[in-house]
Amino acid sequence: MDKWIEKLRRFSPFQKKAQKSFSITFTVVWNLILLFFVIGIIGLCFAGGVGAGYFASLVKDEPIRSYEVMKKDVYNYEETSEIYFANDVYLGKLSADLEREEIKLEDVSPHLVNAVIATEDELFYEHEGVVPKAIMRALFQEFTNSSTRTGGSTLTQQLIKNQILTNEVSFDRKAKEILLALRLERFFEKKEILEAYLNMADLGRNASGRNIAGVQTAAQGVFGVDAKDLNIAQSAYIAGLPQSPFGYTPFTNSGEVKESLESGTNRMKTVLNRMYTGGFITKDEYDNALTYNIKDNLTKKKPSSTEQYPFLTYEIENRAIEIIMKFLAEKDGYTEEDLTKDKKLKNEYRTIADYDLRQQGYRIHTTINKPIYDKMQSVAKEYEYYGSDKKQTKVDPDTGEDIVVNEPVEVGGVLIENTSGKILSFVGGRDHSREQTNHATKAQRQNGSTMKPLLVYAPAMEAGVVQPGTVIADTPFSVGSKTYVGTHGLTSARAALQYSYNVPAVKTYMKMIDQRPSSYLEKMGFTDMHEADKGGFASLSLGGMTVGVSVEENVNAYTTFANGGKFIDAYMIEKIETSNGDVVYEHESKQTDVFSPQTAYLTIDMMRDVIKKGTAASLNGYLSFNADWAGKTGTTQDTYDAWFVASNPNVTFGTWIGYDTPKQLEQRYKGLTYSKRNILLWAKLMNVAHEVSPDLIAPKERFQMPGGIVSRSYCALTGEIPSDLCKKAGLVATDLFNAKYVPTKVDDSLTQGKYVFVKDRAYRVPGTAPSEFVQEGVMLKKDILAKHSISNLTDLKRLLPNTVRWDNLVITEDKEIGDNGANPSPVSGVAASGGKLSWRANGDNDVIGYRVYAAANFSTDFKKVASVPASKSMTASIGNNPAAYYVVAVDVAGKESAPSAIIKNGDYVDKKPEEKPKPEEKPKEDTKPKDPPKQDKPKPKDPPKDNGGNAEKPDGNGENTN
Repeated sequence: MDKWIEKLRRFSPFQKKAQKSFSITFTVVWNLILLFFVIGIIGLCFAGGVGAGYFASLVKDEPIRSYEVMKKDVYNYEETSEIYFANDVYLGKLSADLEREEIKLEDVSPHLVNAVIATEDELFYEHEGVVPKAIMRALFQEFTNSSTRTGGSTLTQQLIKNQILTNEVSFDRKAKEILLALRLERFFEKKEILEAYLNMADLGRNASGRNIAGVQTAAQGVFGVDAKDLNIAQSAYIAGLPQSPFGYTPFTNSGEVKESLESGTNRMKTVLNRMYTGGFITKDEYDNALTYNIKDNLTKKKPSSTEQYPFLTYEIENRAIEIIMKFLAEKDGYTEEDLTKDKKLKNEYRTIADYDLRQQGYRIHTTINKPIYDKMQSVAKEYEYYGSDKKQTKVDPDTGEDIVVNEPVEVGGVLIENTSGKILSFVGGRDHSREQTNHATKAQRQNGSTMKPLLVYAPAMEAGVVQPGTVIADTPFSVGSKTYVGTHGLTSARAALQYSYNVPAVKTYMKMIDQRPSSYLEKMGFTDMHEADKGGFASLSLGGMTVGVSVEENVNAYTTFANGGKFIDAYMIEKIETSNGDVVYEHESKQTDVFSPQTAYLTIDMMRDVIKKGTAASLNGYLSFNADWAGKTGTTQDTYDAWFVASNPNVTFGTWIGYDTPKQLEQRYKGLTYSKRNILLWAKLMNVAHEVSPDLIAPKERFQMPGGIVSRSYCALTGEIPSDLCKKAGLVATDLFNAKYVPTKVDDSLTQGKYVFVKDRAYRVPGTAPSEFVQEGVMLKKDILAKHSISNLTDLKRLLPNTVRWDNLVITEDKEIGDNGANPSPVSGVAASGGKLSWRANGDNDVIGYRVYAAANFSTDFKKVASVPASKSMTASIGNNPAAYYVVAVDVAGKESAPSAIIKNGDYVDKKPEEKPKPEEKPKEDTKPKDPPKQDKPKPKDPPKDNGGNAEKPDGNGENTN
């Protein structure tokens, strides 16, 4: 400045005067500038102080957050939980309001990262959380109410706003956002902030119409590719979505593609321009990206796991909630018992667990074998022998009015691995859209005769009450006012189970009722038993439960026999882990001792016979493979339900069919009974499982018999050691026994003596009885009546003919048979055929046998040729030689009836025909008259001897005149 003054001094006086005037003016102006500058500085300082004070007042209540707190908050975004089949095969996501899948930054396409930086925060790598210029610009636009808003938030600020604060529009929230953004930048590296933003951002909807967030979910949901594989145009489209997720998304909430994608593609072009001007892409890449057809490259609508696997997804969801509920409660110091006792507490934790499951991105690993499960669903859907739909009246949920619908036969099935308890597969129903009840795990039904091994025979064998060879009378049996009808006679426990006789099961159950056999069911996983059932109603032995049991629990109980008497609770969730791989739950199998190995094996061996030749014998023709199967069928009252459960050394599988609203199953449908229809379905399901895993479904080994089991013979009358008479009568049977409970007493229910039969009853021999009808053999003592709770000999006798080889045994009445004083009435129905003579039994009450008389060909001399006791069949062998026969009845006094009609056998005639002259011989002519030849008078035939009866006698031609 001094140089300028010196130059002015060199001027003329005029110049000097001007110079003086300019110097004064310049000095004044300069001082004014300095004054205003100082005032400005003071003003700015004042304004800054006021602003700082105001800023401080806005954030004074904001806590100072540590690194750990901020990290937890920043990464606390919702992530959808995922389900996996066995062997880590992906199934799908659980249903949630927002789908999100976390991804690492290194797995994201660089194009997408550049697109986000260019669009949302071009100075991201330079600023420390905020850009003052951008904030001032945003404030100016706010105060001036400018129509152009450029925004002032960095990616860091957006992350703070969405993850820690709210979307509230206020200076208070903005001040906190700035403060926290600055703090976040101190704690986190740029790549961590960017990764969190890419996982956090809301990005509209996917092709199925579901809300999505995070770039991996968007890449899959919009274009059907992983985030690492996005091209430039796709990256620009996704990067543009956060500004208006539902405005720019290409899909409607139903998953349809919008009619116009103009807003979204215009936004994409804006992003591409910023990428180009920012130097992220070349001109050629920019031009090529502009021509990319977004609509043609959108992914197709994909069914969700809930849509594709509804029964399985909902089942896993429910089980996972239960697991997480207990996990969270235990963290807070509560036990499972606390939750059971306090329903309110349980509901609270269940709500928390439900929310936690849908937001925390758990990875749920199940035991379900995908190939087996898929094939089983196909079989269940296509099976054609369920039966007919039946009408059912229901209340319309919309109108509240009664409507009539067609209700189909439903199905439930569960496949369990014995040694682990893993549920490998199940069939929840035929159509989830029609009926959402899971008939495998939730529907509870009476289990019919599948209850017998569980509640009756296995517990009874464990207690020594019965063994497979124990003899039980299947005769009418009353418990209280209820009478159970049995018609199969004396049978073994093995045969009773094989053919599913009810009375032997009820009788056996009632013998041990005071030992509370229902406790065995509780040990084997029956969780919802009604208190009334625990008391021990007789009908429970036949599956008549008050509430019922699910297919899962019923099948699970059967694995106890396959596991040597140890119960292992079935499960479907192997483990649950966080998205980071931290395991929060892992199943641990536990064993419960229920039966001894001997009882378990004997039950298995008895159930083998059910399949070999019992109620499930049809299975052998349906299965496409061989294995050592042991099982039991079941039918409930009025045939409302049909069951079949069977085990081999590896797996146990069971199916149920019935109507949701209990109704009678058709006795026959397309030629099959209801039981065979269910067995055929069981077989078809196992056949496809075998196709997938033959070694698992059809093990080569058989059930191994443990020590302590022996084979013993027993008398089929009492189950005791056979006596010589029992052997003589052919009543010896052999079976397996627990060595602790083998028979120790020799059977003494038999004796030997003489008897006669009248009308199929044996009597002591009276002195008048003809010896030819007196028989001698093995007879049964009356003591056997009390053993089998039979009231009279007639009932016991009625049992015997239905039982193999018991026709050798007789039971004598207490009294002798008496003579009625009259001759027996004639025998009727006599006929000859095939070398045998047959007749009808005489109806008189004192006839003890029959005599057969015969006359040879060319004779009428009838002689006795056979004596047939009344106990035998009404036949006699006569061969094919020509003869005539008649039959008489003989009573206890030896009196005969009048002869029956004479029956001719073969070409019988009573005399030889006369000989005729030979044609070549001619009689000599005699001229003398001759006397007529004498003709012999026919000799009268001797009639059968009359025994004093008054019956009609046959005439000479052998036909009855009546």
